[in-house]
Amino acid sequence: MIANKIPAWSFSSLKTFSTCPKKYYHTKVIKDVKEPEGEAAMYGKEAHTAAELYIRDDVPIPPKFDFMQEPLESLKRISGTKYCEIKMALTEALEPCDFFSPDCWFRGVADLLIVDEEKGEARVVDYKLGKSRYADVGQLELMALAVFKMFPKVGKVKGGLLFLTEGKFVPSVYEAQQQHRYWGNWMPTITMLEGAYSSGVWNAKPNGLCKNYCWVSECAHCGRK
Repeated sequence: MIANKIPAWSFSSLKTFSTCPKKYYHTKVIKDVKEPEGEAAMYGKEAHTAAELYIRDDVPIPPKFDFMQEPLESLKRISGTKYCEIKMALTEALEPCDFFSPDCWFRGVADLLIVDEEKGEARVVDYKLGKSRYADVGQLELMALAVFKMFPKVGKVKGGLLFLTEGKFVPSVYEAQQQHRYWGNWMPTITMLEGAYSSGVWNAKPNGLCKNYCWVSECAHCGRK
């Protein structure tokens, strides 16, 4: 789809590049900046693990995560083969590949994938611990695109962001025949990423995250000096 090979990208890495190419350069290319893992991130990982164990192995949910019981139980009742924390990857030719294959072009991890090949449908769910007003369903579109390639019998993907603390579900639906259009939403940014790798130009892009949420201290816009 693009002429020059770029390293495998994900929704989060592409979002970092879109937010600030300079931050992407330091955290993803030369990797001289490592952002610390805060308490919220660790709490989120713990919650995701609890959800995975409950859905996959019926391990009781710890009391501290009781608020997840009802929404996760509703997911368990949905028919189909369930895949927890499934790793999905595609080559540049949009063929499924191993997650760490040298030919990997796109990679992503779905918190929960439910596939019903008899119905030709699948569901992709991403768990969130934040606020639903910040919902971004872009990652669901990419997950759906991967599902269509990994499960060719699936013609429709019902995606959703499940905000566990709010008990709110933000849905989205994707059709296999619209894959070309969906990819069109991502190719401009991927082309810009390719251009940055080719030119070696990674300009800073000042934004609201610079002051408190960026650790690229050499940048003039970084608030952490």
